[in-house]
Amino acid sequence: MTSIPIRRALLSVSDKTGLVDLARSLADKGVELVSTGGTAKALRDAGLTVKDVSELTGFPEMMDGRVKTLHPKVHGGLLAVRDDAAHAASMAEHDIGAIDLVVVNLYPFVQTVAKGAGRDEVVENIDIGGPSMVRSAAKNHAYVAIVTDPADYPLVASGETTMATRKRLAAKAFATTAEYDGAIASWFAFADQGERFPETLPMTLKRAGPELRYGENPHQAAAFYAATGPAARGIGQARQVQGKALSYNNYNDADAALELIAEFRDAAPTCVIVKHANPCGVATADTLEAAYAEAFACDTVSAFGGIIAVNRPLDGTTAKAITGIFTEVVVAPDADEEAIALFAARKNLRLLLTGELPDAGRAGLSAKSIAGGWLVQSRDAGAITAAELKVVTQRQPTEQELADCLFAWTVAKHVKSNAIVYAKDGAVAGVGAGQMNRLESARIAAWKAKDAADKAGWAQPRTIGSAVASDAFFPFADGLLAAVEAGATAVIQPGGSIRDDEVIAAADAAGLAMVFTGMRHFRH
Repeated sequence: MTSIPIRRALLSVSDKTGLVDLARSLADKGVELVSTGGTAKALRDAGLTVKDVSELTGFPEMMDGRVKTLHPKVHGGLLAVRDDAAHAASMAEHDIGAIDLVVVNLYPFVQTVAKGAGRDEVVENIDIGGPSMVRSAAKNHAYVAIVTDPADYPLVASGETTMATRKRLAAKAFATTAEYDGAIASWFAFADQGERFPETLPMTLKRAGPELRYGENPHQAAAFYAATGPAARGIGQARQVQGKALSYNNYNDADAALELIAEFRDAAPTCVIVKHANPCGVATADTLEAAYAEAFACDTVSAFGGIIAVNRPLDGTTAKAITGIFTEVVVAPDADEEAIALFAARKNLRLLLTGELPDAGRAGLSAKSIAGGWLVQSRDAGAITAAELKVVTQRQPTEQELADCLFAWTVAKHVKSNAIVYAKDGAVAGVGAGQMNRLESARIAAWKAKDAADKAGWAQPRTIGSAVASDAFFPFADGLLAAVEAGATAVIQPGGSIRDDEVIAAADAAGLAMVFTGMRHFRH
């Protein structure tokens, strides 16, 4: 059986968007309307004839409406196999009429949690009858159409449905109840019970837009699934003002840029430039334009085709500077009209406006797929203040060295391990990322700093008089000595190596100031 006329429809919605127009269209085609509570009232107020569910079942909407649709005359009408003789006989014997269409959207559980409602109100907004009808109708999609989204009303407004339409609606309906149950399970586990890693971890994601052009490489397929719920804030929720659709790599790199710029949410104007998920330039200055110039100077080669993120609304002057080279994506809390107009001439540049930047110290989980499962951990929300640092060398760091240490440490947290970052006067001097040993990272970062100085015509690289951060401890003194050769005068690292005494002695011999954080920032 393919095309089926709709003779009876049951409508029960919390979101009344488009309800009256759909119901009127169905009624004009002779469809009997059955409804409940506020939905029935809305339809009657619009002049439509509606039968109450209580009239259909012969039972009142008792217990504050909790059991109004939990009845054989509802679910029998949904689940009956129409061309099964035994089912048809049961329907006739018990006066159960077929229901051909169900239009339901569920109690606003997520919205209730988001507004900070108390526990009793949250629990009361767990829908029972709605999901039950959705599942019954979706299971019996050979005969029944189920609509859970007002955007799909046009699919049933004609008064009949095809098998292809019913299958599509059923798939969406089961996804809807899965998402709904996932939100409830998450609330119980995390908010109500305070579990860190529940035995079952609900992960319900909704695809945002069509499939991406390809994945990391052209032979890989890809899609982006946006997190849902009140806490969702990031690249997935940003408003794209212009430019072509984001690619898989754009999403990945833009996320890396946003996570790093969020560390400077409350700082002076700051600019971050990211390439292949690693920062290649970061700087803080008095203006965004100056911060961009300083960040760009760190590595003018890697910045080409990179991702830029700023912590202040983007102004026209900074936007003009950014258009000096090819940039894939710019991420900002907001942008003025001049900036937007300047970028409009760059059709391949994507501008993403995030609103308030996310809190770098927010709680949450991160997950990574591996063969046969998932690794799940709490977000790396760790941060260190100057008061928490432990000076381990004979020489104390100066106030400027301490500031540069903390700046370099913040950036190193977002660099792929093994990570080494040199910084001076609120700007990155050089970055060594993703090497198999720390010594090579230190050397690469120093070489990049020298190359930047040569390109800019500076008298010396920024590593001279800089602070150097290592995301994990120096297992040997060789990495530290490479930083000395580069001109660093201060070091920040976690400490904790069995050779800490050897490393500290090397720092003292070189006249360095070194502080331990007691916290590691591996990033794989």
